Amino acid sequence: MTSNRTLGFIGLGVMGGPMSTNLVTRSGHEVIAFDLSTESLDRVVDAGAKRGESVVDVAEQAEVVFLSLPSIVQVEAVAAELRSASNLPKIIVDMSTSDVTRTRALGADLVKDGIELVDAPVARLRQAAKDGTLLITVGATSERFKDLEPLLGCMGSDIVHAGALGSGQVIKILNNMVVFQTMNALAEARALGAASGVEPKLLFETLTLGSADSFVLRKSALATLAVDEFPTKTFPTLYAIKDLNLALQLARDEGVPTASADQTMALLEATRDAGYTDEYYPVMVKLIEGNRRK
Repeated sequence: MTSNRTLGFIGLGVMGGPMSTNLVTRSGHEVIAFDLSTESLDRVVDAGAKRGESVVDVAEQAEVVFLSLPSIVQVEAVAAELRSASNLPKIIVDMSTSDVTRTRALGADLVKDGIELVDAPVARLRQAAKDGTLLITVGATSERFKDLEPLLGCMGSDIVHAGALGSGQVIKILNNMVVFQTMNALAEARALGAASGVEPKLLFETLTLGSADSFVLRKSALATLAVDEFPTKTFPTLYAIKDLNLALQLARDEGVPTASADQTMALLEATRDAGYTDEYYPVMVKLIEGNRRK
């Protein structure tokens, strides 16, 4: 990896904020940060980042630019701004959860300007972003993966080379698909258990002792389904729908049937339509139990 490398980081939200802070404090490289939110940018600057004035300003200074954005729509828009700079970055690392086909198309387009796109979406919860213990799945050449691994290691504890461009997104999207389906199953178990006279907290604590145990059960179901609490600004229903749509689009593109994922999507959409848009998505249990918001 080049010494004295200048890095850029665009998108300093719930995940990008702590991720960029870890990059600033652990990488040993100068980091130019930018976000449309002044408050978010101020926090990362306070941690030691240099304040970027715009997307183009980051491009003018940084050799490698990391992105943490809501979707491929924003990634494409920011990439267009980056490539409008007079001094172009050499590498863009998209750490968002993005559409596979559009990611690969964007990479093929960026290379015309001499810019290499790498996808490196992240998995695990907000606390893992703060602790620097994210799972990061990387779509890149072997050479580029080795080059970027030390930087990604500032933000994650498990860095996996998934294959060529887009492969990191495939694994992340499928990870989320399985998580949503698992939560669907746990919500059904809570509804059925409660209807049969078993207290939800006892049910889930006992399930952790058997073969039904899982990360989703321990980290999410016990904190939500077991106590009937579904906080806002965590991972709302609308976000779950967006991410599961990526998996279903991939399934359509590849011609693979996904009956279980389709059913989970139908439940999430019904949850949204019932008014549970901003609550943590395990609130889907309300629809299973018939408690629709009026």
